[in-house]
Amino acid sequence: MANWLVCSVVLAAVCACAQVPSEDSRNTKVPHTDTHFTMPVYRTLAEWEAHKQKLRNQILFAAGLLPMTEKNPLHPVIFGRIERAGYSIEKVYIETFPGYYLGGNLYRPRGRNGKLPGMLTTHGHWDYGRLEHQPLNSVPVRAINLAQQGFVVFSYDMAGYNDTVQTPHDFGGPREQLWSFGSLGLQLWNSIRALDFLEALPDVDPGRISMTGESGGGTQTFLLTAVDERVKISVPVNMISAIMQGGGICENAPGLRFDTFNVEFGAMMAPRPMLMVSATGDWTKNTPREEYPAIRSIYELYGKADNVETVQIDAPHNYNRASREAMYTFFGKRIFGLQAEVKERNSHIEKLQDMLVWHGKALPPNAVTYEGFFEQWIAAAKKQTAQTRDVEVLRARLRLALGSEWPERVIGERAGERILLTRPGKGDRVSGMRIGNVVPSIVVVGPDGAEAARQNPAAQELIRAGKSVLILTAFQTGDAVAPRDREAKHFLTFNRSDDANRAQDILTALAYLKQEGAKDLRVVGIGKAAVWGLFAAAAAPVPVTADGNLNGFTGADNEFIDQFFVPGIQRAGGLEAARRSLALQ
Repeated sequence: MANWLVCSVVLAAVCACAQVPSEDSRNTKVPHTDTHFTMPVYRTLAEWEAHKQKLRNQILFAAGLLPMTEKNPLHPVIFGRIERAGYSIEKVYIETFPGYYLGGNLYRPRGRNGKLPGMLTTHGHWDYGRLEHQPLNSVPVRAINLAQQGFVVFSYDMAGYNDTVQTPHDFGGPREQLWSFGSLGLQLWNSIRALDFLEALPDVDPGRISMTGESGGGTQTFLLTAVDERVKISVPVNMISAIMQGGGICENAPGLRFDTFNVEFGAMMAPRPMLMVSATGDWTKNTPREEYPAIRSIYELYGKADNVETVQIDAPHNYNRASREAMYTFFGKRIFGLQAEVKERNSHIEKLQDMLVWHGKALPPNAVTYEGFFEQWIAAAKKQTAQTRDVEVLRARLRLALGSEWPERVIGERAGERILLTRPGKGDRVSGMRIGNVVPSIVVVGPDGAEAARQNPAAQELIRAGKSVLILTAFQTGDAVAPRDREAKHFLTFNRSDDANRAQDILTALAYLKQEGAKDLRVVGIGKAAVWGLFAAAAAPVPVTADGNLNGFTGADNEFIDQFFVPGIQRAGGLEAARRSLALQ
């Protein structure tokens, strides 16, 4: 063989070998809330719009709102009117879920006629919630000034704050996670219903609704604007960051940030007008140089670069007077056509008891407890699964829970019986054995890796029968067990669970065999891996037969926690959805 040909063959082998990483990035790269993320480049509007729809589904699913929860009557109660010069304040409670009540205050301009612009304001993790009043932040002063500016303002609680106390603020253990029941989803739902309430008011123009909030309220702002385009203009304050994604449970539902981060969520506001307010003394310190240009690049795809603006305040984490005046000025320009800066007026701060909805008043008789609320949430989810007839919709929900994909291409490397698989650009490393002389159509997987699975009677029977098989070492099994930082901040928000990754490895192997020309795909699960195989087959977009003894697995919450822990899997329909998906292939 000529020297040049030898060199070419060796080089090709080296290049091919380099395609499968030496370590699985799912163990070595574990993103968390303080990871420094980088905005991907989107070259066309079509590319971004497709990604935006994917992100919207991911947000809603992580929040437990896909499919969207049925909207019950809000039964709004508005009372306790206080009249001041140029504005009024009222107490409000609305029933956002049967027996669950959201409290807040309604600030209205006085002496103005006709339909007025509406404003939602949310608050961060301040001691007094929506009633916080101090130099770094005053929610009442903000709302009063907006009302004086001409807005009808609804200022409402985070879960667990002020009047909204039927759940704690931070909640959600493993069982709740299976059903996507947590404070992030509850707060996003409350924001959707708050918007329903505001736009239905007789003095509000539903086509001119805006939103602002700081810190955790900034998260609520950009999440609502990401999924609900009824918000026409927004000012998220001190929250959209590439270096910190939110510190609390209410900002970090499992699955929320699989392969994404808050800058992308913020960019989903495009092309609607948005002002990004940042501070030199917190995690938004880089906004003028990093986050703002990244989001502006998305606005540029729409030809609307001028619709996003930024201002940075030399201050610690805040929504102080300077930040508020930047916000008033932005809304003044965008809503009222004002050219001058809008300065803040001094405001009278009411007594807490005159602002609190439940001061001297009991919750309505139908008010649910935490436990009752959770059981209602589960019942509503089960009803939606039962009513879903489209098998492709069921599969899509299972894929959202798993965070899985059917890869367009799989790279495979073989050395004798040994095989390594990876998805281009994903950094995963999946090992196994390929046994037989033809392309296998059968994937065998066990809980202890390929070596142990090969010795199992199920695998031995297939081999003796002359079947070609791919025996898989799924994630964190057999010789693939490796250290993984599961203590990283809000690990499940950014990283799939081990069981979800195992299902993905099965899908990757099946996609590889399909790519190689296999027909009649089949997965054989051994022991508890039978459950992995069942859900992988159910999530596949092509017909796959799932074989294996489930050993009494009935799909109960405790069984999922012990044997196949995947947040959101019950919200996606659980075992019923998997079986129906397979039955209708």
